[in-house]
Amino acid sequence: MIKCKRKLASKFEMKYLGLMHYFLGLEVWQKHSDIFLSQGEYVVKLLEIFGMTECKSMVTLMEMNFKKLCRNVVGPDLENSSQYRQLIGALMFLVNTCTNICYAVNTLSRFMTEPCHTYWIAAKHILRYLHGSITLGLRYSVGNVKLHGYTDVDWAKIFISRKSTYLCCFSLGFSMISCMRNKQKFVALSIVEVEYIAASMASYEAVWLRKLFGELFEQVLDTIMIYYDNKSGICLEENHVFHDKSKHIEIQYHFIRDMVHRGVVRLHHISTNKQIVDIFTKELPKRNFLVFIEKLVLMDVSPLNEVQR
Repeated sequence: MIKCKRKLASKFEMKYLGLMHYFLGLEVWQKHSDIFLSQGEYVVKLLEIFGMTECKSMVTLMEMNFKKLCRNVVGPDLENSSQYRQLIGALMFLVNTCTNICYAVNTLSRFMTEPCHTYWIAAKHILRYLHGSITLGLRYSVGNVKLHGYTDVDWAKIFISRKSTYLCCFSLGFSMISCMRNKQKFVALSIVEVEYIAASMASYEAVWLRKLFGELFEQVLDTIMIYYDNKSGICLEENHVFHDKSKHIEIQYHFIRDMVHRGVVRLHHISTNKQIVDIFTKELPKRNFLVFIEKLVLMDVSPLNEVQR
C-alpha cells in the first residue's frame, strides 16, 4: 500500500487525510486486523423519508412463496408510482453492504413500470426488516485469503416469461467481495442446463478475479473452488462426450470444461442446506435466513460506532 501511494504521489498531487471513516454514505471502521463496512446512517435517513421510523420490525425480508402470490395479484395501481421507484432505487444502493436484501430488491425491481399496492406493501416489508437490522455490517478480516465461489439458480421462476435467474458470488476468506445476479436471455429446458450455464458464468468471473489478484499481489492464485449443489451439472462437466442430453447447450457455455482441465477452477458439490447463496435466489424460512446471514459475516457494528463517536 505504501509503495502504491508513493507511485501515485509521483504522478498526481496528493494529500494524506488519514484513515477513511465515511464515503458516499458508506461508514468504515478500520482496526489492526479487521475492516467493517455499514450504511446505518443511510438506513435511518431512508426510514425517515418514507415515514417508517416507528414501524414494527420484521425478522425476514419477504413472505414465503411471494412469487407464486404475484401470479394472482389483484389490486389497484399505486396513485404515486414514482414513490415506489424512488424506494427501490434507494434500496439498490443499500445492497452494497446489506447483501442479504439483494434477492428481495431484485424481485421487486421488475415491477417498476406498473407497480400495484401489493408490491408497495412488499417494499415496505423490506423497510421493516431494515428497521430491525440497522446495525448490521460487513466484516473483512486479515488472515485467510483463499478465494472461493458459490453459484446457484432460480429455475423458471419468472412467471411471465419462464426464464431463470442465476447468481454467483466469490469470497476472500470468509467475506464476500464479488456478487453477480442476472436473468438468462432464453428459457432453459432443464435444471441441469441452467445450473451448468451458471457454473460457466461463474468461471468467467473466477478467471477475471484470478487475473486481478495476480496483478495486485504479483502472485498466481491456487485453483479456485466453486461450490455447486447440482451433481448432474458436475457430471456434465466431467463427461466430455456430447450426447442428446447436452447437444442443445451452446458451445460457449462449455468454457467451464476448459477451465477445470487447466486447473483454474474446480467444481465441488455442496448440500443445498449449506448453499449460502440461496439467500440471493429464493425466499427462505426464518431459521435458514438467519443462519445464512451469519455465514455472510454480517455482524453488529454498533459497538464500533460508539467507540468512533
